[in-house]
Amino acid sequence: MINNLNILLPEIFLSLSIFTILMFGVFIKKSFNIIFNLTSLILILTIAIILNNPNHEEKIFLDTFTRDSFSNYFKILILISSLFVLNSSKNFITENKLDKFEYPIIILLSILGMFFMVSANDLILFYLGLELQSLSLYILASIDRDNLRSSESGIKYFVLSALSSGLLLYGCSLLYGFTGSTNFDLIATQLNKENVGAVFAMVFILVGLAFKISAVPFHMWTPDVYEGAPTSITSYFAVVPKVAGLALLIKFMLIPFSNILLEWQTIIIFISIASMILGAVAAIVQKNIKRLLAYSSIGHIGYALAGIATGAISGYESAIVYISIYVIMNIGAFSCLYLLKKDGQYKENISDLSGISKKHPLLAISFLIILFSLAGVPPLGGFFAKFYVFTAVLEQKMYALAIIGLLTTVISAFYYLKIIKTIYFDDSVITFEAVKNKAAQVSIFLSCSILLTFFLYPSILSNLVNSLFVS
Repeated sequence: MINNLNILLPEIFLSLSIFTILMFGVFIKKSFNIIFNLTSLILILTIAIILNNPNHEEKIFLDTFTRDSFSNYFKILILISSLFVLNSSKNFITENKLDKFEYPIIILLSILGMFFMVSANDLILFYLGLELQSLSLYILASIDRDNLRSSESGIKYFVLSALSSGLLLYGCSLLYGFTGSTNFDLIATQLNKENVGAVFAMVFILVGLAFKISAVPFHMWTPDVYEGAPTSITSYFAVVPKVAGLALLIKFMLIPFSNILLEWQTIIIFISIASMILGAVAAIVQKNIKRLLAYSSIGHIGYALAGIATGAISGYESAIVYISIYVIMNIGAFSCLYLLKKDGQYKENISDLSGISKKHPLLAISFLIILFSLAGVPPLGGFFAKFYVFTAVLEQKMYALAIIGLLTTVISAFYYLKIIKTIYFDDSVITFEAVKNKAAQVSIFLSCSILLTFFLYPSILSNLVNSLFVS
């Protein structure tokens, strides 16, 4: 029993912390700052608890919950990205009157849901974790109640996400019906291509998961929610749920769907190609930075899915490396947006960046590094992310997927270069205020430093990810 509790220690600590700070919020007036600081401390302590955990595989509660190096890695990635996203957006939250004590608590609840998602070895636990995350995200998307766009984005996300959750639940029910179990390991033994009903169920589950990571053709909510929601929420949506969603997708392919590779491979290849093409083409015409980053994230998910589509361990590893570098790039990109302030308003249009290199050279060079990395220009981190994916794809002789991926990379480079041209060669329009946001500046500095120096020793990350699959 004690051992069971040790395995669950991060989740128990997180749950008790949420209840404790909720009491603070209820009984202490204007407690946002206290709760915000406590939330940051809770995230750091949870990282410490997980790092203290052994990495060997252990299963508890009738093999429904797994603790291993795979789940530990993703939990730490979720916590670190949440910590940076939260702290860099604090000024924005306060200035836009979003400083409700519930805000950081809802973030913690969504993280708890993600923890159960990445550790789930059972359909019921996976679904409960997913819904805990989704319910928290519904509230976050529409937290700025006085803003029409925010309310609209919240409703869109709620309606479409509820539909995807319904399809996912239907898929899980079918899978249970055709295999006789909700346990991932037992499903894997029962699942084969002759089991047509189970293959049908797998399609529904993939549709639900594709929605959660905003892959084409289930991406329709992404641009509107990214643009309409406050920037602090958008940055969270763009980074953290993507990590959990991709971890879950890899887990499904590794365990329950491992025996029907050819059946799901075709679907993943289609979704990957569609996401890469749409992400590259649709972003060209965008004028709003957040909307552009939405289409950019769809494209990037396409590249990560290309790694998963290989169905090989090297492909899964490349997808994890990709999402890890994607997190670093997006934290940097959104942190830059927190410094674009003029007359008390945060600017979101690409045209507002005209000529900022003349008056804000450090901000301009930060944008340059991050955008070049997003485009996959060597020797930056983004190049290595794509390099690992394309290497894994070519190893499996999936040449068409690699060619389409390379072509979309070239197309997407166009709109990133367009922003850089605006920053460096257009006439200056706006002089931004000097924003005192140390956390955002630290996030930008760390993001740019990692992306710039990644080429010196790229194998650090790949070796770490390799170790996740060594039993």
